[in-house]
Order: sequence, then C-alpha cells, then structure tokens
Amino acid sequence: MKLLQRIAFYSGGFIVGLIILFFFLGGKRASCDYGPEARTLKNIRSKPRIISPDAMASFKEHDVDTSVVSEILVSGEVLFSESETDRDSCNIYVIKSHQKSEVIKLYFENCEDEAKLFKITPGDN
Repeated sequence: MKLLQRIAFYSGGFIVGLIILFFFLGGKRASCDYGPEARTLKNIRSKPRIISPDAMASFKEHDVDTSVVSEILVSGEVLFSESETDRDSCNIYVIKSHQKSEVIKLYFENCEDEAKLFKITPGDN
C-alpha cells in the first residue's frame, strides 16, 4: 500500500470518528473541569448562593452586584494560599478578580448544600 493510500484511509477514518464523536457528545453539557481551581468554582456555582448583610453592604462600595458575582465565579482566580481548605464543616475560599479598574476579593464559605458570600475586600494587584 502506498503512502498516499495510507494517509487517505487514516484521514477518512479520523473524519468519520470525529463525526460520530460530535454526534454523541453534541447535545450533552460535557465539560473538562479537571483542575482544582475550575472544580472549586464549578462547585460554588452549582449551589444556592447566600449573600450576607455585610457583603451586601459592600456591594455599592466596590461597584459589584449579583451578576458580577456570577461572572467572577466563572472567570475568577481561587487563591488557595489564602483559603482555608482543611476545615471540618465549611471550607472558606478566597476568589480574586479584576473588575474595571480595581481588584476585589470575594470570600465564600462553601458548605455541603450552600455557598455563602460573607465578605468583599479590595485586593492587591
């Protein structure tokens, strides 16, 4: 078998395999959240969020609302060095994000059935 025939057969099988793969996985919400940061953000996003009165009071100060919090939970950066991940009940995660001209940090208490935003502070660059 010549080299061109091998390449043609390989390409044909590869294309058919891709079509079948897209057919089976096309309608599913499959995601590749393998890293610890992506898994943590996805875990917090999947739970009902509770916003404490202290955090609600600092929304205006930092020009944040609930839609910005949802956006931060998609594109934010989890600071594991500042987070408390070895607690017995609810872990505390610090999520840093750049919003407009300032950096803010959101403090989430991530429990088994809910995620509570309890503090918002200005962050350092």
